[in-house]
Amino acid sequence: MDSVSVLILPEQREDVSQSEAGTAKAEAGFRIVLIGKTGAGKSAAGNIILRERIFRSALSSSTVTLECQKETREFEGQALAVVDTPGLFDTELAPREVVSELTRCISFAAPGPHAFLVVIRPGRFTKEEQETVKIIQKVFGESAAQYTLVLFTHGDDLEEEGVTAENLISENKALREFINKCGDRYHVFNNREKKDATQVRELLKKINTMVQLNGSTYYTNEKFIEVEKAIQEKVEKILRKHPHFTPREARIKAERKNRFIKSALAVIGSGGAAAALGVGIEVAAIGAVGAVGGPVGLVVGLAVASIAVALRREACKIQ
Repeated sequence: MDSVSVLILPEQREDVSQSEAGTAKAEAGFRIVLIGKTGAGKSAAGNIILRERIFRSALSSSTVTLECQKETREFEGQALAVVDTPGLFDTELAPREVVSELTRCISFAAPGPHAFLVVIRPGRFTKEEQETVKIIQKVFGESAAQYTLVLFTHGDDLEEEGVTAENLISENKALREFINKCGDRYHVFNNREKKDATQVRELLKKINTMVQLNGSTYYTNEKFIEVEKAIQEKVEKILRKHPHFTPREARIKAERKNRFIKSALAVIGSGGAAAALGVGIEVAAIGAVGAVGGPVGLVVGLAVASIAVALRREACKIQ
C-alpha cells in the first residue's frame, strides 16, 4: 500500500540554514494534540500513532495522565510530534497545575498544531465530551475547530458487537452533531491491532486532507506566534550557553521552560488571578448548556485568562 505523502509546508521551507538542515526533516511532518476525557484512550492512541509504547496508558481511568507529554517519531519517513494532554474534565489538578499543563501544551505545539484529535471511546460519549469543541476553541481560539478530527478508540469492541462507526454516529444525535462540529471528520483505531500500520496511514491521510483544506498550513494565531517567539529566544540563549547542544536539543529544553510559561504561572499569584477568576466564572456560565460549568469551568477559565494575561504582559515587554 502506498505510504502517505509527506506534506512540507511553505513556512517550513524558509529560513533553514545548513547548520539546521538536520532538523528540517523533523519539521516536515505533523504536530498532533490529543484531547479527551480520562479513560478515552489518548495515551494508547499516541502509542499507536508513534508505533511505540512511549505514553503511559491503562484500560481503566485509575492511571491518569497528569502532565502534558510530547514525543516525536518517524512514520514512513514522516516526522510525527504527538502531544498527550491531561483529561480535560479531571478536577484532580489544582488551578496552578492546569495553567502549567495548558501553557506547556501550547508551547509543545508551537508554532501551531496541524490537528487536534478529540479521542472518544465508543459507547461512552458523555455530556462533558459534547463540550470539547467549545473548550478547544476557548483555549486555542475559535478557528481551532477547523483543525479538529474525532478519533474513536477500541473499534475492535464495535466489531465484536457487529456495529460500525457509521451506525454509532447515525443512532446518536448528540454524537452526530458533535462530529458535524468537527467538519464530519473522524477515524477509528482498533486497539488490538496496535502494529497495523494501515490505520495510522489512513489517519495521516485524513489529517493531510484537512490541512490542505485549511490552506496547506498548520493552525496558528497570535497566541502561538508569541509563544514561538519566546521559544526561539530561549533556544538562542541555550545555544549561546551550551554551544555543544544541537538546535533540536535546545528546542526541546526551550519548549519546556520559557518566558511564556513562566509569565502564565506568575499570574496565579498576582493581581492577574482576579481577572482570571472572572473569566473562569464566565466560562462556568457556559455550563448552563453543557459540562464546562462548575469546577471544570472555573479551572479552564482560570487557565485561559492566565494565559491571556501572560501574553499581554509579554507583548508589553516587547513593545
